[in-house]
Amino acid sequence: MNIIKTLMVGAFSMTALTMAAAEVQQNGNKVMVKPDGGQAKVICLEVMNDNIIRVRATSESALPVKKPSLMIVPQIAPAKKNYTISEDEQSVIVKAKNVTAVVNKATGAIVFFDATGKQLLKEAKDGKKFQNFTVPEREYGVRNIGGVTEEMKHGLTWQMLFDSPSDEAFYGLGQHQSEEFNMKGKNEDLFQYNTKVSIPFVLSNKNYGILWDSYSYCRFGNPNDYLQLNRAFKLYDRRGKEGHLTGTYVDKNGKKVVRDEDSIYYEYACPPTSEIANKTDNGGLKNLPKGFNLQGATVTYEGFIEPECCGRCAKAGKNEKQLYQFILYYAGYIKVYIDGKEVVPERWRTAWNPNSYKFSTELTKGKKAQLRIEWQPDGGDSYCGLRVSQPRNKTEREQLSIWSEMARDMDYYFIAGQNFDDVISGYRTLTGKASLYPKWVLGFWQSRERYQSSQDIEDNLAEFRRRHIPIDNIVQDWNYWNLPDWGAHDFEASRYPNPQAMLDSVHAMHGRFMISVWPKFYDTTEHYKELDEKGWMYRQAVKDDIHDWLGFRGSMYDAYDEGARKLFWKQMDDHLYSKFNKNGVPGIDAWWMDASEPNVRDCTPMWYRKALCGPTALGTSTEYFNAYSTVNADAIYNGQRSVWKGKANEPRVFLLTRSGFAGEQRYSTATWSGDIGTRWEDMRAQMTAGLNYSMSGVPFWGMDQGGFCVENRYVAAQKLFNETGEENEDLKEWRELQARWNQFGAFIPLFRSHGQWPTREIWNIAPDNHPAYKSFVYYDQLRYRLMPYMYSMAAWAHFKDYTLMRALVMDFNGDKEVENIGNQWMFGPALMACPVGYYKARNRSVYFPKQCGWYDFYTGEHYDGGQHLVVDAPYEKIPVFVREGAIIPFGPAMEWCDEKPAELINLYVYEGQDGSFQLYEDEGTNYNYEKGKYATIEIAYNDADKTVSFGKRNGAFKGMLKNRRFNVVLVKKDQPRDLNLDNPEGKMVQYSGKAVSVKL
Repeated sequence: MNIIKTLMVGAFSMTALTMAAAEVQQNGNKVMVKPDGGQAKVICLEVMNDNIIRVRATSESALPVKKPSLMIVPQIAPAKKNYTISEDEQSVIVKAKNVTAVVNKATGAIVFFDATGKQLLKEAKDGKKFQNFTVPEREYGVRNIGGVTEEMKHGLTWQMLFDSPSDEAFYGLGQHQSEEFNMKGKNEDLFQYNTKVSIPFVLSNKNYGILWDSYSYCRFGNPNDYLQLNRAFKLYDRRGKEGHLTGTYVDKNGKKVVRDEDSIYYEYACPPTSEIANKTDNGGLKNLPKGFNLQGATVTYEGFIEPECCGRCAKAGKNEKQLYQFILYYAGYIKVYIDGKEVVPERWRTAWNPNSYKFSTELTKGKKAQLRIEWQPDGGDSYCGLRVSQPRNKTEREQLSIWSEMARDMDYYFIAGQNFDDVISGYRTLTGKASLYPKWVLGFWQSRERYQSSQDIEDNLAEFRRRHIPIDNIVQDWNYWNLPDWGAHDFEASRYPNPQAMLDSVHAMHGRFMISVWPKFYDTTEHYKELDEKGWMYRQAVKDDIHDWLGFRGSMYDAYDEGARKLFWKQMDDHLYSKFNKNGVPGIDAWWMDASEPNVRDCTPMWYRKALCGPTALGTSTEYFNAYSTVNADAIYNGQRSVWKGKANEPRVFLLTRSGFAGEQRYSTATWSGDIGTRWEDMRAQMTAGLNYSMSGVPFWGMDQGGFCVENRYVAAQKLFNETGEENEDLKEWRELQARWNQFGAFIPLFRSHGQWPTREIWNIAPDNHPAYKSFVYYDQLRYRLMPYMYSMAAWAHFKDYTLMRALVMDFNGDKEVENIGNQWMFGPALMACPVGYYKARNRSVYFPKQCGWYDFYTGEHYDGGQHLVVDAPYEKIPVFVREGAIIPFGPAMEWCDEKPAELINLYVYEGQDGSFQLYEDEGTNYNYEKGKYATIEIAYNDADKTVSFGKRNGAFKGMLKNRRFNVVLVKKDQPRDLNLDNPEGKMVQYSGKAVSVKL
């Protein structure tokens, strides 16, 4: 029943509707409300289309007049017939076809409804909160030209708060590393960092999403800072003395230091001694025992924590339990125990790239709980920190809360839909369509940190070809340049004597070449000087004489400046792109945009990061903190396309970036999850990270398969094997970890191996008779057989706003079991991948969603939906299942993506439900698809009469197969059949582009 009372009012321009004291003015598809109360003095609602309503609000007397967006593309205002704006005595009602917003005139509170009148979201009491914000002087940074204007210094800190029913679940927010999937009741700080990607977009299982237009540091969940332990608890040492914990440090020679610890706050390298650094207490590593060598040491922090009985906590009652949400920062090996329970099993991270991990535990107010942290630092600059979120009750934790540190106003888009795909489609309507990526992107990529020479590149690609292991892309990581010339974009001559010959060789072997380009420049390079002369370099790092790990000084360019972006591309073009464009064929096929957070320096406090990367051309880095990777992607995408303007056969742009932000999909950009660790928990974290990132609207995501940063034990094990041929226990684990990670990688959008030494070519991981080797080759070959399936999905991402890596909640929303499953997913419409994330596991629990039955991908065995089962997971394979009604086109065996046309497609069809599939094909590498030069074939399966129908082919393109064969293979519930991609028994269909059906 529709619960919205609507009084129709005709569209008119700037006419006051003042039946109540609140002021209401309408102008076309916008309505301005100045409510009687609440912190928001002005609220503006704008109908964007049938599914989206924009909301802006401010505590100032007026909204900003000029407010260009870095994430939203130009929108077409809806026709007047497609919306109504009306009011009654209490409310203003803004109604589009599929979504309605009702604004309370007295308070300004907003409630959203779907097309049927069902409530989707309701603003909480005092749901809009504002504070005036002035950027601290220490965060301005310095620039060569210009400075920080008064306008740049000031903005608003805001929080929006909505009530949320107990059965709601939240997803999205980008890519984060704590193995969290459903974010209901959880906290997430949104900023960009190596391994962390933040996107201001959250989706609900109630089929709506919120995209907020803010580029600053944001928080989902608790809007307050994490607290040091001494601000949240009474502390007691290991003997029960009040006031502090006990820290015990024992170095590798047995030297012991025991001291009091009033907090565990050893998280950051100290900023250098400078005018800006001296304006704050840096804390961090300088507080560790002076003169103590952490290398090889063991550290224990122990004692008791007692929740204080004050503030909001006191209302819970002295004997009641309260949930405490902790965040742990660490490098080295670490474990955490509370009351003897291991709340953080052993984790590890390399010293130069620390990690964070969140965990929660219930504590009783007024009762001591024993805390013990066991830490083995990994090098002299290791990190350890433990903080806790200000406790809140269950209702407060489960509200939908979004906080932004600095913006011009509160500005968000409410997107309604029938399902998750509709909501994501709304996101891409606002932020831009995903490009259709080159077909070869879906193939296998080989990378390592790093190939040292052109000989390295050519020899390794040749070895893939010699072994007949499929591969499309080989990647040149950083430092191909002369060591002091970071940012020169030149190959170092002694190691790369003839770059053009190297690129020709790669292409002659049917490979593609991707190269790493950073937005970073040493200050001795001509490119730095050229940018700096125009005021387009961030200069704080140079002023503070910061030297990187190689001992040189430099900084990042200001990608927020349009002129800087054009010059950045010109430098790349002159030295790399057009320089190696031979006879109209580019030598460089794709760009790897590293450190695009931007990462001027690792492991610094948040305020100093802002000082290092700003101010920007648009404002301070406090306000423009998170969007750098998008404007940087703009530079390369539009730069490369400008080279080909008006020319035929333009190659598609492709970028891989370590950071990400709303709208990057429109720049043909994918993201990888950064320099992750090489442990099982790191692999498991990529599952939830990739799923939430995919639900954040950017369809192409990948990771360093096998992990990037390597534990010393694995390095030692590989060295021992190289010297003696011995496979010790650590090497066995290493090989199994690599096998499981590669199995996982076969079922995500980007299939790419990368990492530090030991090198990651499969023959360097294990010999060819080893199950790890055999497993990789199997899944690599399978990936290429699935090319028609995957490339069709890539096209759907462009034409239909599709998402390739799909959390189960996307396709099976309504089944409560799937809301918290973050370790199995749909890869496209047919395949449910269930990777193995634990060492020596030979089975795993799998949930089969209740909406359909399921088939074992390898054997054809049928399973009923709606049940949990423990299934086999042998070393060489992971469980994969196919849903009833699925249609999967398998192409020929290939060693690169376009080696041969798919003249024969083995079309597997799985009975039990009706099904459909749209096969998409085009030229694979150019932009002719933008001109309509592509073809689709609609394929449908009718389960009742066991008929498969092929529709008339729509469209055409150069090189298209006019005639082909489909071998249709029906998999039945009562007749299991093994997957056979070479010569399966089926019904052959000769297809010439005309509609045809076959009864099975």
